[in-house]
Amino acid sequence: MPRMLDVSDDVRAEIGDEEAERLLGGDNAPGSYDCTSCRTPGDTDRERTSTVLFVGEETAVLAFAHAACIPSQVVAVSEEQLQGAVRSIQGEGDQAGAPQLPAPATMPTLTTASEGPVQAELGVTSGLVLIGGELHPALVVEPLGPIARPGTNGPVDVFLPLLIEQGFAPVATVEQVPPSTPGWSVLLAMGQLHAILMPGTVGTAPTAWWQAHQAMQVAPEWRSAVNKTKQVLVFAAPVGTIGSQPREDLLREALDRAAAAGRLVAASMPLAGT
Repeated sequence: MPRMLDVSDDVRAEIGDEEAERLLGGDNAPGSYDCTSCRTPGDTDRERTSTVLFVGEETAVLAFAHAACIPSQVVAVSEEQLQGAVRSIQGEGDQAGAPQLPAPATMPTLTTASEGPVQAELGVTSGLVLIGGELHPALVVEPLGPIARPGTNGPVDVFLPLLIEQGFAPVATVEQVPPSTPGWSVLLAMGQLHAILMPGTVGTAPTAWWQAHQAMQVAPEWRSAVNKTKQVLVFAAPVGTIGSQPREDLLREALDRAAAAGRLVAASMPLAGT
């Protein structure tokens, strides 16, 4: 019986037409699976299912996800990251204790005001934000140093103006869901956060505005919330505004203070490709 599978052109190009047709015909596709995005059960006989191909330097792994969670696509990951995922699938690894705050990752479009034309470093924290009685999955982005325009050395920190130019909106209060930013999205795959994507140039695919050095573990409650809302609220503030907050109530208080001080911008983003 044919499975209810979606195989994108990118995935087909990687695995070949013969393997793609076998999958679509039901020969090599599983009946039941754990969604690689939300980690809850799925069934290719009863619901639309995306084929997601994770490609490392030497290894490739084909996974499956609810089509409502993530579209069929090719996801480039590091070989170390992919091998870790394989070990986890095989029961050899345990990432339950992974922290929510990842190692800083690079943002290639900006420069640090203090050090000249080098890649900026960002800290990204995940959490749930209560707005209008509903919990929304959120990411809070804060650079580790002042940000200058590309090609300059500052000294003015222009992190917020640069984001406003890209469609982010100033936040006067955290009591409202921020507007969406066309072309931006959040890549969540294998139950982990991989990147925040920004629009590419005309005719090109989106590029990573922020990409985790190592996939970022998010709490099950965060994944559950994003599966309901289908969007992520991304807040951004200048260096030193939010800081590392150990609890979500303290994170919310820091966001409220930043908004009141006019030091917060935000945007709503869908999951990548949706």
